[in-house]
Amino acid sequence: MSDINKVMVVGGGGQMGNGIAQVAATAGLEVTLVDLAQDDLDRGVRRIEKSLERMVRAGKLGDADAKEARDRITTSTDLESTARETDHAIETIVEDVDIKREVFRRMDSVARPEVILASNTSQFAISRIASATGRADRVIGTHWFNPPPVMNLIEVIRGVETSDETVAATLALAERYGKETIVCQKDTQGFLTSRLIMSFIVEAMRIVEEGIASPDDVNRACKLAFNHAMGPLETADLGGLDTFVKAAAAMTEHYGDRFRATQGLRALVNAGHYGYKTGRGFSDYGDAR
Repeated sequence: MSDINKVMVVGGGGQMGNGIAQVAATAGLEVTLVDLAQDDLDRGVRRIEKSLERMVRAGKLGDADAKEARDRITTSTDLESTARETDHAIETIVEDVDIKREVFRRMDSVARPEVILASNTSQFAISRIASATGRADRVIGTHWFNPPPVMNLIEVIRGVETSDETVAATLALAERYGKETIVCQKDTQGFLTSRLIMSFIVEAMRIVEEGIASPDDVNRACKLAFNHAMGPLETADLGGLDTFVKAAAAMTEHYGDRFRATQGLRALVNAGHYGYKTGRGFSDYGDAR
């Protein structure tokens, strides 16, 4: 993996993209954040800078290391020109499989033949994304967890055509990032982790809607009784309730009503309350975001 020095992160203005970019830059790689609008990229960079500052204050990173990591990060609104120069690509855009496929088609058309194209999707079939390219053997899923600089796991997902060499290279890159990995061997909807956590979150939402407990008490119960770092409704708020509704619809299509979004969740999304990023979801975050 010593030949991977330049990484592009597509969707750099979003929550996950800027966190992944920070991890890669901190590990010593040159990173280019790519998004449609420069304003979104600027917002992503500001989030990275604040995150690096927090790590310095917490004693997890030295001032010089933080500055060097920030200096390794650049931005671009030109997907094709960045893909031509990259050694590795990570897509972190909206959970819409058709949009993802178009991004992969565009990257595939210009990236060097040996470059691996990875998707950060939490649920969509890697094989379907890969079929938009001419390099299905070098397309793989790398499902990160939020926030990427803090969470230690990357779930690696094989598509039907993903080669052993691509899996090995991806695991080695994750090791460079300082992350642990698991491998989902079958390209099934929701993989391993999303299938588990989404069933848990939907049940937590039902408990709240049935008036059994408040969102705060549901979160507290899971943290204190099960030693979870974050409650299920906090997890949904952090990831974005708008994203969760889309993911729940796709999971329902494959596995049935046990994954169907609740009416309370739909009401929050319809009102524009998407969780942490808007200041309100199942909990009220005010100006903390």
